Amino acid sequence: MNYQRQTISNLNLGFESKNFYSILGLYIFSLGSLVGGYAFYLLLESTGIVDTKVIAWNGQGLFWFLILLCFAIFILFIPIEFINIFKLYNSNFRDLVSNILYVIVFSLLSLILFQILFSAETQILSDLKSITRAVSFSGFIAIPLVLFTQHNLRENLFLLDKFSYSITLILWIMSSQIFL
Repeated sequence: MNYQRQTISNLNLGFESKNFYSILGLYIFSLGSLVGGYAFYLLLESTGIVDTKVIAWNGQGLFWFLILLCFAIFILFIPIEFINIFKLYNSNFRDLVSNILYVIVFSLLSLILFQILFSAETQILSDLKSITRAVSFSGFIAIPLVLFTQHNLRENLFLLDKFSYSITLILWIMSSQIFL
């Protein structure tokens, strides 16, 4: 009985700033990447390379391209300038649980926030709402599985620990594409 009491008290899931900022940076990078990709799609539509489905005229497409490109660049500079943590700390069970909780909390809060902020007045705002929803759903479903898999395979694959941040970011972007 004493042993059980000691193990439960040793499992402290307190606030870890390194995990918090690492997951926040991953979320912001994936959101900025998808918004930047959508901006380039609008550029392709306005130049006539792809069939027009979103914009009504070329000026509208160029206007939204510039706005979304500047917004994506701004979003992508937030983790570089302010967070500055590019390592995913996932070496013990405490880090794994805190990372999964942070991913779910960020995804839930951003899903609620962006669903309130973006009204579907135009097709472009509706698409941006879908992009933010896809990033959040990916954070709910795919990223906890990725974090769990990385935690379990890090002892067998030595390079996984070194490139875990990049792998998680790439898989977050790719799994967000599935939810679009």
